[in-house]
Amino acid sequence: VLIEGKAFPSDHYAVESQIRWHELPANAMLLAEPRPGEHTLRTNDILDLIAREGASIAVVMLSGVQYYTGQAFEIARITAAAQASGCVVGWDLAHAAGNVPLHLHDWNVDFACWCTYKYMNSGPGGIAGFFVHERHTDNSDLRRLLGWWSHDQRTRFDMTNEFVPSPGAAGFELSNTPILTSAALLGALQVFELAPLQRLHQKSVLLTTYLEHLLLARVGSHIQIITPQKHRGAQLSLLFASEHVFTRVFDALTRAGVVCDERKPNCIRIAPVPLYNSFSDVWQCVDTIYSAVAH
Repeated sequence: VLIEGKAFPSDHYAVESQIRWHELPANAMLLAEPRPGEHTLRTNDILDLIAREGASIAVVMLSGVQYYTGQAFEIARITAAAQASGCVVGWDLAHAAGNVPLHLHDWNVDFACWCTYKYMNSGPGGIAGFFVHERHTDNSDLRRLLGWWSHDQRTRFDMTNEFVPSPGAAGFELSNTPILTSAALLGALQVFELAPLQRLHQKSVLLTTYLEHLLLARVGSHIQIITPQKHRGAQLSLLFASEHVFTRVFDALTRAGVVCDERKPNCIRIAPVPLYNSFSDVWQCVDTIYSAVAH
């Protein structure tokens, strides 16, 4: 199983536990690492790794947007290359759903999953979502966990114990959908209907570009932006030269009511979300950082 070297712990643990469950050697987990001195993965390096190791890779499972660096992976290119080598390709879209445009069916992605409490605003503990390409729906040879709720709803209550899957991703559900968390998500999705993702993404590009411009102009000597310009969503990840400055800046942001995220020892993740953040918010954020490093 190929994952990125600094995958989110949930992904790493999921793959590690499957490897242990099947009593496979530890090297059954193949890690894609950046080049020495770099923070992000080059697409060509990923493709080269798949070309070299593809015959031994069962599953490629990467992040749509990498949680730490904010790098948006080239899903279509990587999916096509991995499938050409005989791999099944899945994507963790926790930091991509509601953030960047996704065309999973058109990109021929085998499967994907995501949470909804980040950019989709359903709240902590919100219901997750998943995608399974339609070509897998009627594959009777595909090994899957069977659940009563994945049985075709037209005959579900016949209680025959002869499994007939529901069409689409619903054929992979195990239990019924929780009502309260679904209601929270429904409220959030109704807002997205009023503000389509394509328009939000256009604003997001402007917000993030403005944030980058202000950061480089006002505090550029104190930070390193590790998020690539060409492949990113709303997030910029900043590395500070020292843990002392990092702590001072994050404390100042917290006092100012600017909600960001820290990853010790020296990384602050900033994501101006187009659905509710403004250009004034971006200015306030950078002005707070400037005041913290200046004093």
